[in-house]
Formats: sequence, C-alpha cells, structure tokens
Amino acid sequence: MCGIVGLFLKKDDLRPQLGDMLTDMLITMTDRGPDSAGIAIYGDEAAGLKITVQSDTPDEDFAGLDAALSGALDTEVAMRVASTHAVLTLPLDKEAKALAFLEARGLRVMGSGESMEIYKEVGLPKDVAARFGIRAMGGSHGIGHTRMATESAVTTLGAHPFSTAGDQCLVHNGSLSNHNAMRRKLAKKGVFTKTENDTEVGAAYISSRIAEGASLGEALEGTLKDLDGFFTFVTGTKNGFGVVRDPIACKPAVMAETDDYVAFASEYRAFADLPGIDAARVWEPEPATVYFWER
Repeated sequence: MCGIVGLFLKKDDLRPQLGDMLTDMLITMTDRGPDSAGIAIYGDEAAGLKITVQSDTPDEDFAGLDAALSGALDTEVAMRVASTHAVLTLPLDKEAKALAFLEARGLRVMGSGESMEIYKEVGLPKDVAARFGIRAMGGSHGIGHTRMATESAVTTLGAHPFSTAGDQCLVHNGSLSNHNAMRRKLAKKGVFTKTENDTEVGAAYISSRIAEGASLGEALEGTLKDLDGFFTFVTGTKNGFGVVRDPIACKPAVMAETDDYVAFASEYRAFADLPGIDAARVWEPEPATVYFWER
C-alpha cells in the first residue's frame, strides 16, 4: 500500500519549517505502511559534496571515519552524525574515490549531492523522524515515504527514498512488472542498482534519462512509455519536484498548491496542518500526466 508525501516550497520564509511539516505529513500516513520510513531533505548547498551513509553499528563504524577518509582522499572531510547515519562533506572532485572507500568499509551509501540528504530506517515514521531530528531540518523541498513491503524484505536498503544519482531521488507507491527487464537494459548502459526493489529501478531509469540530457519533465514522461505496472512516482532533484501516475492511476494521490508551496500526499488528511491549506487549490493528479515544479 505505502504512503507518500512531498513538499516544494515556493518562498524561502518557510524553509526553516520544511522538516517539521514533512514529518507531520509522513506520520499521518503511518497506517499506509508501518514497516519502514524515509525522508529526503533538500537543504542548504554544501561547500562541496554531501554523502549520506548508514551503518548498523554506527559507534564502531563512524569513530574516526572522517579522519580516515580525509587521509585516503588527502583533503579535508567534515562529518555530522545522526543516529545510524552520517553526512560527510568533501570536495566534489573526490566523489568517486570517496564512494569506493566507503563501500569497501561496508557502509551503505544512502545518497549524495550538493543539497540532498537522505535518512531512512526500519520503524514507524514518528520514530524514524525522531532519531534523525528531521523536524529541525530546513530546506527548499523534500519527499518522504512510509512503506508496506510487498516484494522485498523489510530492511534499511529496501526503504524509500532511492537515489541513483547526485541530488536525485524517488519514492513510489505501486508495483512495476518489467523492472527486471529494465534493470538489464540499464546495466547495458552502465547504470547498476544495488537492491531487488523495483523502486530503485524507477529511480535509475529517471536519473539515466536526465544524464542523457532529458529534462525532469521528459524523464517522467518516459516512465509512461518504458515502465509497465501501476505506479505513482514522486521525485526530487536539486532544483525540482515532480509527480507522475500510471495511465490507470489506481493508487490514491492528491495535490495542493498555494502561493507558498506545492504539496503531494497519498491522502488529503496529510495536508490538514499545512499553513493556508483552507485556501489551497486541491486536486487529484490526472492519470498519465506529468506535474513538476523547478526553481
């Protein structure tokens, strides 16, 4: 079943409240999928690259990690730890070497980018949000997901959002029927996924299209032609936020827009505490129709 939320702020005065609003929206969706949850926050740009990593034994794995990575890269590395996750900041041109170092140490890379941070774990949305301090995080936009696993195990890596490129991520409600065939097509292009989850294939498809020169809107339109099944996708990029539903649109979805923000949720009740919601334009996104906003 699963529950999705997304919030794109048009005005900067709401930026400090982004994490708080997204947390309330996601908690409201708990009964749509209580086994794991995650949020991607697009906050202030780093002076370089931010890589979010996860560990089941953070006290052991994060001790001295910044110093070790700094030595391996021969450059300064900053680290901020939040429970089982750590955000490492380093020069952009050191990304490939840093990712190889982190994966060799058995750390799970949640995502990377100049502004995006991804936090996800097994557990209820209220607990996941609390352990990472999501309410205190500000930013321009974000997406979240609470999962009911149907096609893969309940694990941290199986939780959404999925990221397969810098500052890009995806959350999904539904099921893809041709994800294995698409996985093979993407592998031939040098785009590889790490999990059995069909959502990661959707994320990889969109990021590969953007890497080939497609706009966010064009990449989302491509999903309607190349991906089979029933799905609602909500995607985030460094500058944007997009939504698309399959031609049948059997999964619930609703959107709201004011002069201050655009919001998405699986159900209207997630909007209840948003400022100005009484005056918002509220609608159900049409099947096979792409909606996106960019800064």
